[in-house]
Amino acid sequence: MKVLVCVKRVLDPQVKARVKADGSGVDLANAKMTMNPFCENGLEEALRLREAGTVEEIIVASVGGGKTEETLRHGLAMGADRAIQVVTEEALEPLAIAKVLKQIAEQEGVGLVLTGKQAIDDDSNQTAQMMSALLGWSLAAFCSDIKIEGDKATIIREVDAGLETIEVRMPTVMSADLRLNEPRYVKLPDVMKAKRKPMDKIELDSLGLDTANRLTTLQVEEPEGRAAGIIVNSVGELVEKLRNEAKVI
Repeated sequence: MKVLVCVKRVLDPQVKARVKADGSGVDLANAKMTMNPFCENGLEEALRLREAGTVEEIIVASVGGGKTEETLRHGLAMGADRAIQVVTEEALEPLAIAKVLKQIAEQEGVGLVLTGKQAIDDDSNQTAQMMSALLGWSLAAFCSDIKIEGDKATIIREVDAGLETIEVRMPTVMSADLRLNEPRYVKLPDVMKAKRKPMDKIELDSLGLDTANRLTTLQVEEPEGRAAGIIVNSVGELVEKLRNEAKVI
């Protein structure tokens, strides 16, 4: 079985985001970028499935501009077999991304699509769900444990009430939670090998898809700074301040 792992290039979570002076978005100029952490969990799970003999080939794919190749090379260094970059300088919305990746999944004839639960930049948490609907496949979102046997997969997923165990039919789309696994460390020899692995580049316009954005960002603002905390002398004083000053109880 082939598996398509969808990854995204995002601002490194260790870097403080800066808002552009005109408030039009986050300033990414000269900022350190990395693979979305949830996407790394998805790729790690694909690698483990291949090591278990369930998966034969791992294709890592992403949509973005020239530097997206760096993120895909990281995926190849982790162990993916080949990469596909859909090239565009536009910032696409989740529906457009889902349309693009759905077409890649169909062209490659994959039996499983793995994504991150969400991207840490826009926090949309929509692409996996939309891909499932567009492909007409089952969906297993927020996966913290995956077991595939034949044409069925048993998933433990994290929900508000705790953990939920479901069974889905293959082919399916799965989105990985952080607790699914611990992504492996990439060593220098793996980085060197990744440079020789195949990477296909496809121009977005050549796919003939409607990827027009439906949303307009009006304003981006930094959150207000938090006030300094205070030390209280008793539980009674704490309750009084929560009730009368913070007004949260």
